[in-house]
Amino acid sequence: MFLLVVAILVGLPILEIYVIVRVGEEIGLLWTVVLLVASSMIGVRLVRAQGRAVLRNFQAAIQAGRPPAREALDGALVFVGGVLLIAPGFITDVIGATLLLPPTRSVVRRLIVRHYAGRLVGYMAGPAGRRRPSARPEDVDGTAVDIDLDELPR
Repeated sequence: MFLLVVAILVGLPILEIYVIVRVGEEIGLLWTVVLLVASSMIGVRLVRAQGRAVLRNFQAAIQAGRPPAREALDGALVFVGGVLLIAPGFITDVIGATLLLPPTRSVVRRLIVRHYAGRLVGYMAGPAGRRRPSARPEDVDGTAVDIDLDELPR
């Protein structure tokens, strides 16, 4: 995981510079800068519009009495997509647009849920596939009693 993060932090900027230079060679410096600025401006507008939609869906889920898990993940994806669109670069723009547009965002959301759902189930089940016993048994019968601090064993 550490190597992946380092590869992204080092490799992505180098790749972005390479793509920007190649695009600049093909269409010229002025048009390259215009495209980069325009994509950032479009990114700000998309983040604002999609952010409002995600917030409305989040509030609707809460009012309906259901956990807003999907909406929270959508909010995180919109945030990451917005940051990537606002950052200068064509590769980050493509990734950011993928996270901001609802059809592709739902695909990314499903992939994330599918990837981490298995890990969460495995974590809850424990290494042998059985549910791990709790550190303390739960008090489901309502047998708890109040004890003064002086009465606690030392």
